[in-house]
Amino acid sequence: MQLEVLYHGNCFDGCASAALLSRFLRERAGGKIAATRFVALAHGPGGAFGPDAFGGDLNACVDFRFSASPKLDWWFDHHASAFPTAEDRAAFDRDATGQKFWDPKAPSCAGFIARTLDARFGWRAPQLAELVRWADVIDAAAFESPAQAVELAEPALKIMTLLEATRDPSVPVRIIEAMGERPLAEIAAAPWAAEPLAPILALHRTAIDVVRGRARIDGGVVSFDLSDTGIESANKFLSYFLFPEAAYTVVVTHDAKRSKVSVGSNPWSRPARPHDISKLCERYGGGGHPVVGAVSLPPDRLDDARRVAAEIASTLRTPPAP
Repeated sequence: MQLEVLYHGNCFDGCASAALLSRFLRERAGGKIAATRFVALAHGPGGAFGPDAFGGDLNACVDFRFSASPKLDWWFDHHASAFPTAEDRAAFDRDATGQKFWDPKAPSCAGFIARTLDARFGWRAPQLAELVRWADVIDAAAFESPAQAVELAEPALKIMTLLEATRDPSVPVRIIEAMGERPLAEIAAAPWAAEPLAPILALHRTAIDVVRGRARIDGGVVSFDLSDTGIESANKFLSYFLFPEAAYTVVVTHDAKRSKVSVGSNPWSRPARPHDISKLCERYGGGGHPVVGAVSLPPDRLDDARRVAAEIASTLRTPPAP
């Protein structure tokens, strides 16, 4: 039997979720799963699931929007934008398998999976407690400070950075497989992770200087465009490291696969941020959480991405209607 696990790509929580659920399903199957295939997904306009999705004998999807496909056996998500249509939500509500779960209040999908598998099926993996703890910290932006999120001293944050920056599809798969068995420090120190991470960390240090020169704050919103710099991703907390007073950040990036608008809110900001970023991103085919989200467009639509970024930033500068 082949297991297929679809997961939110280039994301620590997505990979941690895939590691947790795949381990549970393999143990549950008692040796009947001969191979596991991991498939990365990205939020964007149109259908997120390709024609070859759910091609396993057993299919799961984690940390990503719902699909009403009858081939989907297991599903966990915690995004507020989990249901693209009312029909999808109705299909979820009708589901009687007892194998599809959603909690938009969960700090991370990995933590949600771990707690649900314990409560519903009595399954625990104590050796993965560190993985779950860091998934909660990273996905809920529950860092001690902006400096912790930017300095990247902890192994989990090094792995997060590698996942967000790598364009080698084999790296996330290898990380997922390791996450299910090995401590994070051991993974971060392994040559196959440390070697590609080294230039990424060097580029991260360069990005700090580039963003410092390009970023501008207006009405509490930090905006910058990296699409012409060769920097394909930037630490999402860098804005708040440089502008502690900021409430939001909107960033445009570009690579061979997509033009991307990343939107976030300052987890250290007070008072509470009034806009729901997931709903903002949904207007443009993206998704996320109330406090963070993204919109992905094809690589040849960079001008559209810039327009979307400008519109979102303008909305964030305006108090929402009561």
